[in-house]
Amino acid sequence: MKKKKYFIYLHILLVLYSLSAVFSKLASAEPFLSLKFCLFYGCVLFLLALYTLCWQQIIKYLPLTTAYANKAVTVVWGILWGLLIFSEKLTPGKIIGAVFVICGIVLYAVSDGNSTESREEAKDE
Repeated sequence: MKKKKYFIYLHILLVLYSLSAVFSKLASAEPFLSLKFCLFYGCVLFLLALYTLCWQQIIKYLPLTTAYANKAVTVVWGILWGLLIFSEKLTPGKIIGAVFVICGIVLYAVSDGNSTESREEAKDE
């Protein structure tokens, strides 16, 4: 159960991490060093600093390979933010790409769960 809690924390953290790209894109549309540019860029720096600190805490409780494999979900969040915030078009290529990313994460999670069970069975013998 404890691992599941940190897995949820990881995905909340990855949503925040994906928002740093949103603020970066918003900053790029503003004149350099204008007030809006500085505010958006400040949000980018804040989110990346928060991400860095929280990432270090999460990988204390989750295997690094699991955490890093789930980082690919930020591609899906990027597509969603593009649709909601920037009115970008959803193309078949984006849908196919998102499906591949999700399938890859699920495949890794299932195989990681199977290998964990195998290791626990080996310890019991």
